[in-house]
Amino acid sequence: MMRPLKQLLCLVILVIGVASSVVATPPAKRIPVILSTDVGNEIDDQWAITYLLLQPRFEVLGVMSVHAPTIPAPAGHTSYRILVDVVENRLGMKRHPPLIPGADLPLANISTPRPSQAVNFLIKTSQRFSKENPLTVLMIGAATDVASAILTDPTIVERIRVVQMGFTDEQGGEEFNVANDVPAVQTILNSRVPLVIGPGKVCRASLSLTLAQAREMLEQRGAIGAWLWDEYQAWYFRYVKPLRVNDFSKPWVIWDDITLAYVLGMTTQHELTRPRMKDNMTFEQVKTEQTVTWITDVDEQQMWTDFFKLVDNYQRVHAFGRRPLDHRLSFMLP
Repeated sequence: MMRPLKQLLCLVILVIGVASSVVATPPAKRIPVILSTDVGNEIDDQWAITYLLLQPRFEVLGVMSVHAPTIPAPAGHTSYRILVDVVENRLGMKRHPPLIPGADLPLANISTPRPSQAVNFLIKTSQRFSKENPLTVLMIGAATDVASAILTDPTIVERIRVVQMGFTDEQGGEEFNVANDVPAVQTILNSRVPLVIGPGKVCRASLSLTLAQAREMLEQRGAIGAWLWDEYQAWYFRYVKPLRVNDFSKPWVIWDDITLAYVLGMTTQHELTRPRMKDNMTFEQVKTEQTVTWITDVDEQQMWTDFFKLVDNYQRVHAFGRRPLDHRLSFMLP
């Protein structure tokens, strides 16, 4: 009688132990992020915003707009209007993280911040973070608001890390996001803020889509796919292939997703000494212990698989018509 009782007791203890270990396993920690975007400039920011807001691994604390010379003035506010349109209308989100308007113009110089609601929001939000637990700031437009936050509160470099889409390659070089506020990028490079850069050369190699590839990915993918496909086609025929007659081989690049891929662990990278940037966007090397992490490759297959799985799952749960709006283009919103 005692032996079966002991066996039963041991079994009960084992079951309780297993159950306790299952219960005690903490869920995967979400990654706190803020995005700074010049959405409305072209079509890649829309993909990044969609991916960011649908990926449950991100704890999105806010999305900030910022200026670009191709966005109608006041550019920061116009980009904000487009941001609201993308989130609330294109993605159909009535509840979402805060959307904050950013700067309308670049910095006047490397020492004077440009005030904006985005600067105040970034500084305030960062105050609950630390060097050991930093806030990730994804920067896929001009660096104005992030640089202004550093100039306004230099201690913020101890609480954030910046992941930027910018430059041509590891030697610098003219690139749209950097060119839109050179003093702001100089300010960031001159600071001690942890910095990761996804350069254009890597984006071209990993994130280029031909018209046929974009069609295959998007055309039959519900309302969100139809929206992104409409925008890709419009951009392609307006800016990529206006004079190429029957040649459809030239791709377009979904640049900004490189920042999200890095945070999600879908890239390779290495560290190099942190350079100083000249006004012509080339680098000069200086003696410093500071570094920059440069992204060298993206696992695009893993990234696209994840992106479209999230899009499909979202549309299964949040049913809306195939075309929730008319054919207005978010990169042409007046």
